[in-house]
Amino acid sequence: MSREFLLPDLGEGLTEAEIVAWLVAPGDTIAIDQAVVEVESAKSIVELPSPYGGVVASLFGEPGQVIHAGQVLLTVTDATDDASAGVVDVPVAAATVVAVEGSGAVLVGYGTTESTRPARKVAAGRFGTPRAADAPAPAASTPPVAVALAERPAEVAASVSAAIDSSSTVDPIRHSPVVSPIVRRLARENGFDASTLAGSGHDGLVLRSDVEEHIRALTAPAVAVDVAVEVAVDVGIATPPSTVDAASADIRIPITGLRKVVSQRLTTSRREIPEATIWLDVDATALFAARDQLLAATDERFSVTALIARFVVAGLRRYPVLNSSVDTASQEILQHGAINLGIAAQTSRGLMVPVIHRAHAMSTRQLRDALAALVAQSPDGTFSPSALTGGTFTLNNFGSLGVDGSAAIINHPEAAILGIGRMIERPWVVEHALAVRTVVELSMVFDHRVCDGGTAAGFLTYVAGCIENPVSLLADL
Repeated sequence: MSREFLLPDLGEGLTEAEIVAWLVAPGDTIAIDQAVVEVESAKSIVELPSPYGGVVASLFGEPGQVIHAGQVLLTVTDATDDASAGVVDVPVAAATVVAVEGSGAVLVGYGTTESTRPARKVAAGRFGTPRAADAPAPAASTPPVAVALAERPAEVAASVSAAIDSSSTVDPIRHSPVVSPIVRRLARENGFDASTLAGSGHDGLVLRSDVEEHIRALTAPAVAVDVAVEVAVDVGIATPPSTVDAASADIRIPITGLRKVVSQRLTTSRREIPEATIWLDVDATALFAARDQLLAATDERFSVTALIARFVVAGLRRYPVLNSSVDTASQEILQHGAINLGIAAQTSRGLMVPVIHRAHAMSTRQLRDALAALVAQSPDGTFSPSALTGGTFTLNNFGSLGVDGSAAIINHPEAAILGIGRMIERPWVVEHALAVRTVVELSMVFDHRVCDGGTAAGFLTYVAGCIENPVSLLADL
C-alpha cells in the first residue's frame, strides 16, 4: 500500500514553501513522526514529520524548488511490500515497528491520503538514489587546457589550474545532498546552487568548506582567468572572449519567499494607508544616566532600546487609538486591547518583525528579557511562525544601521511605527547655554484614518519626555 504525504497547511495564509533539504532518501525506513524534510516558508524554516511509517518510495521535488500546499512531498509504502514496487527489502522486525497507522504530530491540514497508483521511482543520479556499488568510475582524462598550462610559468599555471579544477566541480545536472541551510544560503548568495557541487562529506554531502573553496576559486586573480582564456583559445577549445564588459550584464533576482511576502505587505501599506510622518530631536543624556543607575542598583544590564520599549508601551496605554488597525471591509477602526509590540529586525533572511506578545502585561525586566531573546534570534531569522504574527505596533531601531531618521513604511495592518535614529553627541542648548548632549531623532509614521496629528504628536512628545526624564514614567506605573 502506498501513502502520499502532502505539504501541509502552514497556517497564517502561507501556501508555499521552498525545499531546503531532504532528511531521508528513497529506500529509507522511517517511523511515524520522523522528520523527513526541511522547508523554508516566508516566515520560518521548519522540519516536517511524516504521519506515516514505512519505506520511502519516492521524493517529489529538489532542494531549492518551491512547492505549494497540497502537493505531494513523498510517498511511503509498507515495509512488507514487495521490492518490485520500487523499494528495498527491510527486515520484518523493523517493519513491525514502523508500519503503524496514525501520527501523533499531525499539523493543520496535513492532508495525507491513500494512493493506489504505483510508486514513482526516482531517476538515477538524483539526490537520494543509491548508487550501485559496482558502478564504474568515470575515466580520468587530462583536459587540453591543463596540458597547455604545463608549458606556462609554474605560479600562473598553478593558479589557473586551481580555478579550472574548482569551476569544473559545478554540474547543473548533479543533485548532491545539502543538509545545512547556511551552506545552501552561502552558495545562493554567491550565484550558484550548492547541490551542483561534488560534496566531500559522507555520501557526497556538500559541506561549508566545499562551498567556500569554490567561492575562493570564483574570486581567483584576474590574471589567472585571462591566462586560462588565452590557453583555451590556443588549444582550439574556446573562441576569443567578447569585448562586452561582463560586469555590465543585467542580473535577474527572483522575488520569492520572505522577500515576496515583505514586498506584498509594503505595497499594500503604501497603497491603502494615508500615512503622515512627524519627527522630533530628543536629548537622551538622562536616559543613559538612568541605564547606569539601574545597573548599579540591580547589577543587571538594561539596554537603551528596552527602556524605550517600556516608554512606548506606556505611551500606547495613554493613546490607545494608535494600537489599532483599520477594517476596510466594515469601515471600522479596530482598537486592540493587548499591546503586541513588533521589533523590526534585519536578519540574514531579510527584514522581519518578530513580536513581543502582551507587552503591556510585562515588567521592565520581562520586556528586556523578551527583547533580548528576539535579538539573539535575529542574525539567522529563526523565528517561529507564531512569533511573527499578531503585532499591533512596531518599534524600529534603525539607528543601529547608522542613520538618523527615516520615513518608514507602516507594517500593515498596523496603524503606526516609531523609529529610533542613532544616538550621537551634539551641541544642545541647556539653560540658555551650549552643551554637549547625547541626542536621538525619533520619527513616527501614522495612519491618518486612525487619528489626527494632535494624537500622534501627543504620543511622540510623551515618549520623548520619558527619554529626557525617565523618572516621569513613575507617575504612570
